[in-house]
Amino acid sequence: RPCASCRSSPQACGGSALQVYALRLGPGQELLSSLLLFVAEKGLQAPFIITCVGSVTKATLRLANASAENTNEVVRLQERFEIVSLVGTLNKEAHLHVCLSDKAGKTVGGHVLGDLEVFTTAEVLIGEATDLRFSREMDKRTGFPELVVEPRPGQN
Repeated sequence: RPCASCRSSPQACGGSALQVYALRLGPGQELLSSLLLFVAEKGLQAPFIITCVGSVTKATLRLANASAENTNEVVRLQERFEIVSLVGTLNKEAHLHVCLSDKAGKTVGGHVLGDLEVFTTAEVLIGEATDLRFSREMDKRTGFPELVVEPRPGQN
C-alpha cells in the first residue's frame, strides 16, 4: 500500500523530523532488552540506533547465512568484546546488527538475538523519526517480518 504523504511504497517513505535520545547502560545490563524497554517507556514509534560504543561480555547472534528455512545458524559468544558498530531499527520487533571485536581486534558480526551483556558501558544514541511509524509485516519473498514505514497518523 502506498504511503499517503509521499506517494511511494511504505519501504521508501519520505523524510521526517528527528528527536535524539542519549542512553548509558552499565555493567551487567542486557543491551537489547534495555533498549526495547527504553523505547516502550518513551512510547517511540519509529526508533533506530544512531551510534553505540561500549563493550559486552557475551552475545547471541544469527549469522548471515541464515534463511527463513534455516534460522539456526546461531553463534553464542562469551568473552570480552568491544562494540565496533550497532545499527538497526528498534520498533517492537527490533532488527539490530552488531559488529564486535575481540582482544586481538578480530571482528564478528550478525543479527542480534539477545544476550548482549554490557561489560563496562554501552553509550547509545537513539533517534526517532517523529513523523513516521515503523512496524513489521511478514514478507513472503524473504520469509521474515520486514520493515514497513508509514506516516504517523495526523502527520502529512
